[in-house]
This record gives sequence, C-alpha cells and structure tokens, in this order.
Amino acid sequence: MPVYTLSDLPRVIPIFPLPGVLLLPSAKLPLNIFEPRYVAMTRDALKSDWIIGMIQPRAQTHSGEEPDIYLVGCAGKIIALSETDDGRFLITLKGIARFKIRDELPLLRGYRRTVVDWHPFKEDMHTNDGKRSAIDRQRLVGVLRQYFEAHQIHAKWEEIEQAPDSQLVTSLAMQCPFTLEEKQALLEAPGLADRAELIASLLAMALTADLSVSATRH
Repeated sequence: MPVYTLSDLPRVIPIFPLPGVLLLPSAKLPLNIFEPRYVAMTRDALKSDWIIGMIQPRAQTHSGEEPDIYLVGCAGKIIALSETDDGRFLITLKGIARFKIRDELPLLRGYRRTVVDWHPFKEDMHTNDGKRSAIDRQRLVGVLRQYFEAHQIHAKWEEIEQAPDSQLVTSLAMQCPFTLEEKQALLEAPGLADRAELIASLLAMALTADLSVSATRH
C-alpha cells in the first residue's frame, strides 16, 4: 500500500455509516458489503481511488432515515476484495487517516458522499509501527489482565506482551466492547498515548461497574 501525503488524498469521499465499528490509521477492517447502495458505493470506489470513509452514526434511526453522523471518521483503502455469487463484496480496508467532514453532497446511487478536511489529522500518515512510544504500557496491560480475568476471557499473553504499542492500542480500541460514544472518543483521541490512557480508564470503569453490580446482588 502506498504512503499517502495530503495532496494525494481526495477532497470528496464516500462514507459508510456503521454503528460501533471503528477503523483507525494503519489498521485493517474486514467488511461484508451486501446492501445495494453500499455495493454500488464499493463498485464506484473501485473505479476511482479505492478509498471509503468509515463513520459512526450518532444514534440508531428508523428504517429509511439517513442517520445523523459524527463529523470525524477514518478513511481506508480497499486492499483485499472478493465478490460472492449472490452479489456481495467481501473487502478489507486499511486505515489511511482520519478526516473531518466539512460538507455533505447529494446522494449518489443511494450512498452518501462528503467533502472532507484531512489537515487536522495529517500526522496519521506518519506511522510509528514497531517503535516504543510514550504510552503507560504497564498500566494498560495490568488493567487489561484484570478485565480479562473478571470476564473469563482467555488471551495469548505472550503475543500481547510482544505486540508493538501501536498494534496493541489499535487492536484494543477496535475490538473491545466499548459503547458507540466511547469508540468515537477513542477515534478522536489526539495521539497513541491519549488513546491508550482512555482505553485503560474505560476498562477500569467497567471493572468498577462490575464490582458494584456484584455487591448489589449480594
């Protein structure tokens, strides 16, 4: 996948509003595309720059209504693609950079398009994979152990301990069962250390809530 600069990125991108689904820069996100409008979106993306913007709705809406959306999302490039016999697309996006929505254009073949600004998140295109960063890894892993033990989740701790900071934080942000609002906060966190601290705090809060529920039952 090429390294992008601000000048490489399009001003208008299609967006895919999907509640609770988070894409972060450099991360990979598999998607099953089956709604006709998003199949059309994928086909159109494949005819241009292969870029799709992932964004979260602010709340669930009634069928047929276009949901209000958050203004910050993350764009990804299609890096894997297959088409099924029943007309679905199975794709994988790799996160490029976050964006801020400046305007929304009329629907095209049923899907939404937005004018976006990449400048607030230009640092997203400079990855630090494999390098140690300023995260409080000891606290993060410590709280994670407590959370997994409390929820009887089995983990490969050797792999977790060896994972680079960026990979560990990104995986936790995308895979842990945080609320829609919490996932949006993780997306908008300024940097890796901020995101790691927020994950640790959210897991600690969940543990406290679990203890409160347990105490109430007894």
